[in-house]
Amino acid sequence: MGDSAYSFSLTTFSPSGKLLQIEHALNAVNKKGKTSLGIRAKDGVVLATSRKVPALVDLEGFHKVNSVTDSIGVVYSGLGPDYRVLLKRARKHAQAYYRKFLDDIPTSQLARGTAQVMQEYTQAGGVRPFGVSLLIAGYDDDGPQLYQADPSGAFFGWKATAIGQDFVNAKTFLEKRYNDDIELEDAIHTALLTMREGFEGEMTEHNIEIGIIDSSRKFRVLTPAEVRDYLDEAAD
Repeated sequence: MGDSAYSFSLTTFSPSGKLLQIEHALNAVNKKGKTSLGIRAKDGVVLATSRKVPALVDLEGFHKVNSVTDSIGVVYSGLGPDYRVLLKRARKHAQAYYRKFLDDIPTSQLARGTAQVMQEYTQAGGVRPFGVSLLIAGYDDDGPQLYQADPSGAFFGWKATAIGQDFVNAKTFLEKRYNDDIELEDAIHTALLTMREGFEGEMTEHNIEIGIIDSSRKFRVLTPAEVRDYLDEAAD
């Protein structure tokens, strides 16, 4: 009996040792999800993503980069509805931590808690894995932080990484351009150059979204005008 016979079971391993529904969830990220990336600089973190949508969609109500707390932001590739569920859970987790300790949750603990939720959906009947991967950026007492969480519940800290379509080429490009002394401004330019490598059509302030956090520990999403300025600088 081949692996395909186990394709519809979430809680049963195939003979080759795979949980195929998790692989299908990863396909939703890597084959269907728009490219997103994160770069950890020595003085902050930048998140960037493509948000190409049909022409008639109102972009005012569509955001892929969001804040979880004042000092933590997140971007996704994959299924938007699944992302909204995880974003809501992450915000609740952060608020519960604050009520208990009267302090902002460390980025690593938020990443671990969110990944735990994702893992729980890989070992229970009647549910399916989340079809989304997350990049979580924050700045806390340990400095700038960047984490990736996948549908399997695995999470890792990164200096720079990419998810979604064309993530392999994006990671290869980042490996060539990244260095440990990179500053946030240079990281923003590197993020845009990386996005441009696999971008179909013209990159504009309307189809690229960027979030940053610096030593002020305030995560924010750049305005379209700010994105336009960075695009113009990257083109020079």
